[in-house]
Amino acid sequence: MEAAAPKILILYASYGEGHVQAARAIMDSLRRIGRCEVKLLDLMAESHPWLNDLTKFVYMQSFKTIPQLYGWVYNITREMQAKSAFGSVLHSFGMRQLALTLDKEKPDLVIHTFPQLALPVLRRKLRMKLPIANVVTDFDLHGRWLHPDIDRYYVATEDIQQEAAQRGIPIERIVATGIPIHASFYPMSVEEAAKPQHTLPQPLSGTTTLLIMAGAYGVLSGILDICQRLSQLPQLRLLIVCGRNQQLKAELDTLYADHPDIYTYGFVDYVPALMQASDMVITKPGGITLSESIASGLPILVFRPVPGQELNNALYLEQKGAARIARTTEELIQHCIDLISTPSLAAEMKQSIELLRKPHPADQIAKDILHQLVDKSTSIRTT
Repeated sequence: MEAAAPKILILYASYGEGHVQAARAIMDSLRRIGRCEVKLLDLMAESHPWLNDLTKFVYMQSFKTIPQLYGWVYNITREMQAKSAFGSVLHSFGMRQLALTLDKEKPDLVIHTFPQLALPVLRRKLRMKLPIANVVTDFDLHGRWLHPDIDRYYVATEDIQQEAAQRGIPIERIVATGIPIHASFYPMSVEEAAKPQHTLPQPLSGTTTLLIMAGAYGVLSGILDICQRLSQLPQLRLLIVCGRNQQLKAELDTLYADHPDIYTYGFVDYVPALMQASDMVITKPGGITLSESIASGLPILVFRPVPGQELNNALYLEQKGAARIARTTEELIQHCIDLISTPSLAAEMKQSIELLRKPHPADQIAKDILHQLVDKSTSIRTT
């Protein structure tokens, strides 16, 4: 008799696109590799819809209007303890909805791609033997992710693995898999990699292609000024992804309708192809987009990163030699000129990026989870 397919519940939050994309990447790998039944749950949206809308609005506005305050709050709470008074409040939201979902779905394992950790307390209350895994979606480790009752951690790098261990998590529970991104960033064969999936500008000899990722909602600071300055550089082709910001795309289309080397895109599902067609990228430093850029081997330029996890992500990659941070438009343009005019600099950055690349992170997470479910006597600890 064939064994029942494992049932996995993935909890995420819709604060930005990154947590959702990570959840979907893991879901796809679990279904493909383990034929698992996977359910995604936006816990905050389901349990407290009005509060979810309010906090999302505050989150987005803080990024735009008071980034220094957001960064201060992020950094002052970075070392928080899960069982402190503050941690207990943060992790209390959604407990009732989660209990109902667990009773209905009866999963074999639960994964967090967002640090809203109501489950550890709920598991103790209900005396459940239910493994819990956290997938950390940044190159920085905030205390919200850490809880003594989490059974498995999947993190971006060995540096974060060591930091989590220093902060009290047994190192045997922490695996440096990389941040999960869509499988299309890792073609399964040479033939698949060579097959054109979308009509893109053909590469021109002596021309550098720069990809500008404005963010899912087109909120990259000062993008119009950046494009205006870059459009004046010779031998430079721009691919500009505006996300869901239709107004931004319309403005750029009007401004550069007659420019032969500027191409604009709205919200696209072929970012891997755009990255493969590019030589470097300007992007917001979210964990997912940075991981996509690393997987594609692109030197990364970050413009005015917002204090908090984005700045910390950027600083980490800059320290590793994979990214450069620009705090002014002039500095950003100079970084572009340096990379275009000095091939050895771009080559050095690519070598640093290669050291950070992890093969198929979502698949590695899925395989490890399936291994843990098959053999409960190994690394995952149940209560």
